[in-house]
Amino acid sequence: MRRTTPNCSYVAREQQRLLQALGEIDAPRAALILEEFVTPERAARLRAVFAARHDAVTVLMDAPHDPHNGAAVIRSCDAFGVHRLHVIERLEGFLAANTVARGSERWVDLHTYPTVALGIAALGRSGHELVATHPDGELIPTDLAAIPRLCLVLGNERDGIHEELRAACKKSVRIPMRGFAESLNVSVTAAILLQHATTGRPGDLSAQERGLLYARALILTVPHAAEILAAKGMPTEGISLPGAGEEA
Repeated sequence: MRRTTPNCSYVAREQQRLLQALGEIDAPRAALILEEFVTPERAARLRAVFAARHDAVTVLMDAPHDPHNGAAVIRSCDAFGVHRLHVIERLEGFLAANTVARGSERWVDLHTYPTVALGIAALGRSGHELVATHPDGELIPTDLAAIPRLCLVLGNERDGIHEELRAACKKSVRIPMRGFAESLNVSVTAAILLQHATTGRPGDLSAQERGLLYARALILTVPHAAEILAAKGMPTEGISLPGAGEEA
């Protein structure tokens, strides 16, 4: 399995630096300043995407190894409006291939934990029910939409889900298959299950969080946003990610 692929990033670490920098500025004011540099259609598109974002559905990856898989799961989270991705880094740091993520790491908040126990505790505080992926799961994909607050648990590519984490999962879900293959790639599994889990669910982020995302999107996609804000006397150090200045 790959771990030496070029053009990969520890995206959670980079994102954390960005979020810390954003926390030091007046986000609503930054949005008002930068709105002048986008079309009304573009502004409406950003607001619509964030209005459909989900807090009630999230994903927990257990010790992912392949940067391509990690990036593909980030991209699937963004595609299906899942706002947060949790990663247990019990073996190594979470690495994602930039060519696969294709900028989607700018829109999915990443939360990493050094141990299984810390990951379980965080999802417990947020009230999410842990559901493991398993070939013999009692649930099928269409059952996921009925779980009020769902955390889909994805295992390591080689070893599956850690025993301690599996014990914390109240249920498991399988993807029915008709061929000779007994399992799917973890990123394919994530995409299929997230499509079912999010179908029919309205976005549920708070107005404050949607506003912060809107400001973040403008900062990351308006060309020369940092210089524009600096000219208005706002702090700008650290408010960028690779690919900033590109439209989503």
